[in-house]
This record gives sequence, C-alpha cells and structure tokens, in this order.
Amino acid sequence: MSNAGQGSAGNVIAALASFFIPGLGQLVQGRPLIALVMFVLCALLWIVLLGWIIHLWSVIDAAVWKP
Repeated sequence: MSNAGQGSAGNVIAALASFFIPGLGQLVQGRPLIALVMFVLCALLWIVLLGWIIHLWSVIDAAVWKP
C-alpha cells in the first residue's frame, strides 16, 4: 500500500504549511508555480478582505493533492 495518497503524512504537513502561509504547502510538495499563484492571489485578495478564499483553497489543495 502506498503512503503517498490523500491523508498521507506529507500531505498533512503540506496542509499545515499552507495554513500558516498560503502556497507554502504546494512549495513543499514541489509545485512552485501553483505555490506562487496562490501566494500572490491571496496577498492581493486580502486587500479587499477576500484572501481567506484562496487561503482555504491552498490548505485543501495541499491536503488532497496526489502526485
């Protein structure tokens, strides 16, 4: 049985990283482009108080990503 699927320790760590800094979990998973997109979008949207949407998307994406 593979340990790299949804709910694996790596995904939990990535989700926690994205909880603190949007996109950091994707960066930990080796996905720098989507990490940059999520970080920039979240920063821009926090200006109008909607950054929480991208922040939440970042955490969920890191948690359920399958390589």
